[in-house]
Amino acid sequence: MESVISFGPFTLLGVNKGVCSLQLKLNGSGAGALVPSSTFWGNRLKKVSPKITNQRISSGSFKAVAEYDEQKQTSKDKWGGLAFDTSDDQQDITRGKGMVDTVFQAAMGSGTHYAVMSSYDYTSAGLRQFKLDNNMDGFYIAPAFMDKLVVHITKNFLNLPNIKVPLILGIWGGKGQGKSFQCELVFAKMGINPIVMSAGELESGNAGEPAKLIRQRYREAADIISKGKMCCLFINDLDAGAGRMGGTTQYTVNNQMVNATLMNIADNPTSVQLPGMYNKVENPRVPVIVTGNDFSTLYAPLIRDGRMEKFYWAPTREDCIGVCTGIFRTDGVPKEGIVKLVDTFPGQSIDFFGALRARIYDDEVRKWISGVGVENVGKRLVNSKEGPPTFDQPEITLEKLLEYGNVLVQEQENVKRVQLAEKYLNEAALGDANEDAIKNGNFYG
Repeated sequence: MESVISFGPFTLLGVNKGVCSLQLKLNGSGAGALVPSSTFWGNRLKKVSPKITNQRISSGSFKAVAEYDEQKQTSKDKWGGLAFDTSDDQQDITRGKGMVDTVFQAAMGSGTHYAVMSSYDYTSAGLRQFKLDNNMDGFYIAPAFMDKLVVHITKNFLNLPNIKVPLILGIWGGKGQGKSFQCELVFAKMGINPIVMSAGELESGNAGEPAKLIRQRYREAADIISKGKMCCLFINDLDAGAGRMGGTTQYTVNNQMVNATLMNIADNPTSVQLPGMYNKVENPRVPVIVTGNDFSTLYAPLIRDGRMEKFYWAPTREDCIGVCTGIFRTDGVPKEGIVKLVDTFPGQSIDFFGALRARIYDDEVRKWISGVGVENVGKRLVNSKEGPPTFDQPEITLEKLLEYGNVLVQEQENVKRVQLAEKYLNEAALGDANEDAIKNGNFYG
């Protein structure tokens, strides 16, 4: 005959009599049983009340049965969502919904509960959002520029038979010609949020860190593409970070590794591994867009045609007129005035006209400074209860634009005429102090 002992959700059936009697003695079968004291239980004897009722038990085998009651289960089991979780990252995206107060949560479809977000969406420092409408908010995009960029991005997402498409598009040209801004406009037009890097990230005090960062950013873009959204890697001013500007530029291990990493990615765009990761899982192909001023300073094998498609950007007269129309679109400058302004300053970069418009507010700012006093400018602008001052848009006329334009051109001529940088480099930054030594032949350099 078997006895039944129940405690919690478990039931003991057929407990051996000898084993059970030992357990009953250990737990104190009689009321007021004493157990020896110890450092764990305390310094004095403790009175233990019986935990198990002594029943008639016969010999038999030990068997534990767990009772499962569906009604006792709660809906707040924090691991319950694991059975339905299909995410492939380590972020609690879907299973975390409802675990925190709604005050701290965004609506479904946004924020950390957007189910198609990747883990890189939380950690990337390079992601940029361009919030422009489909009409580009009146901004002008040069047709040739847009054609080259859109075609390159599209080709990298297509499977073209027996064709090797260059992964990198290098857009280079003069300074201030709007290369980066035109790229941003095209990205916004195509609905792309690029992963952005700059030349300052291509050097580090740690050897190999910039090369690792390039791979990481490339993988971030690939992860976004794998989630069903177009993306690309956008590197600003590549030549400034990885190029050789002459004998005065220090060539480091990081410069070599940046060039080598970009070459390797261009040759194997679907197998980009992070250091220490050697799995053979393929990643989506990510088009790479780089800008610069002089690509002749880059490593020659990197810019060969099979790896990089090069596009020299020099805006035409029509492009300058179109861009200036967007710059002065809210100022009421007629089309004829913009055409005359562009023709008056030929050869100037696009940012020249942006700086020209910024000069218009100089007179208004001077009036405000004279009104509050120079000594009170800081108190009025920083942490002021009244807030920053507001200005009415000044009247912009063609005559005023031409006047400020001539001032900017004069400042450019001063820089060209003085050429202090060249003088310092030639004379070791000592000016005329080396003149006598050079004449005597005692100057080394």
